[in-house]
Amino acid sequence: MIGFPLLLIPLAVYNIIVFLMPGVSFADPLIKLTLVSGAEWQVTLSDILLALGILLLLFEVIKGARPGAKYLTDHLLSLIVFGAAAAEFVLWPKFATSTYCLLALLALVDFLSGIALRARRPALATSSATVSRKSARKADPAVAEPQFEPVHAPAPSAPAAASVAESVLLDHPEPTLAQPAVQSPGLQPGGNPSPGTPQR
Repeated sequence: MIGFPLLLIPLAVYNIIVFLMPGVSFADPLIKLTLVSGAEWQVTLSDILLALGILLLLFEVIKGARPGAKYLTDHLLSLIVFGAAAAEFVLWPKFATSTYCLLALLALVDFLSGIALRARRPALATSSATVSRKSARKADPAVAEPQFEPVHAPAPSAPAAASVAESVLLDHPEPTLAQPAVQSPGLQPGGNPSPGTPQR
């Protein structure tokens, strides 16, 4: 949404008074206030317009300082308001007063402050991002950049041939010769054959 240039309000009031109410004077006192010191303060119409312009300039700066505010169109509108006020001050004799000059200067300050805030905002965003990263690293070391240490896996070593042979020998005992349970002398070498056995 395009923001309305607030400093157009006191400039428009000045234009309305100049063109539609030519008998009204900006220097005549509207209000007389007695201060605590006893002095009498005379408030004129030009004083009220300048005070209104200063307050509206404050609101314009607050609007421009918000994130996402003050688009290019808003800056162009502020520039147009200042250009129109400066042109009226220079070209029209009715606007050649100190009050209108100060109102035009307030419009210029509005334009320049909007540009300065817009130019400074990216620098603040980048610096705040770096500061937040540093503070996050200090606050939580787990969030810091990971430190990787190489893990060397032990290389599979081939078992020695001697240990393999020993394990095989221990698992399988040496074979033993089984002795026959029945002794037959005829079958044994050097034994006597029984009498009923035929001779070969």
